[in-house]
Amino acid sequence: MVDFEVTDLPAADHPEVGETAPDFTRPLVTAEFWEDATLSDLTDEDPVLLVFHPMDGAFPTTYMWQELVERDLDVQVVGVSISTPYEHATTIEERGLEAVGYRLFSDPQNEVAEAYGISHDLDGMAGVSEPRPSVFLVEEDRTVAYAWTAQEWPDFPAYDAIEAAVAEL
Repeated sequence: MVDFEVTDLPAADHPEVGETAPDFTRPLVTAEFWEDATLSDLTDEDPVLLVFHPMDGAFPTTYMWQELVERDLDVQVVGVSISTPYEHATTIEERGLEAVGYRLFSDPQNEVAEAYGISHDLDGMAGVSEPRPSVFLVEEDRTVAYAWTAQEWPDFPAYDAIEAAVAEL
């Protein structure tokens, strides 16, 4: 068993409800391929639940996707992490994300998390950062309808609150 300590995280300066979510372009990974896509490409189709998560394979990521797959939300669900497209393809297969249509943006330099104000420096790893767990429900015009960001490590979203926010769309 891995021991870890709960750690308070510094305040985040993320988009709040009613604000516009930053647009970005990154490789969007499915089970079969990946190609560059923008958040606005996706929101032009329907609202998006944008899920920032630690690197693939980390226990918080595994837990977050397990919860979200079980809930099979009626919205586009798209993840963002520092993992590569190759790692994302494996995660999509292993976590059953393909079955519910979930996709993952690859952001190895963590620039999207920085734009969202949720970058988290990893302890003991000089120059390595990843997004802190965060969830944004983004409407078609990129207005944030729901926002949650971890305040401590580890921390997990209130999944019932996410379901309620999706139901209100």
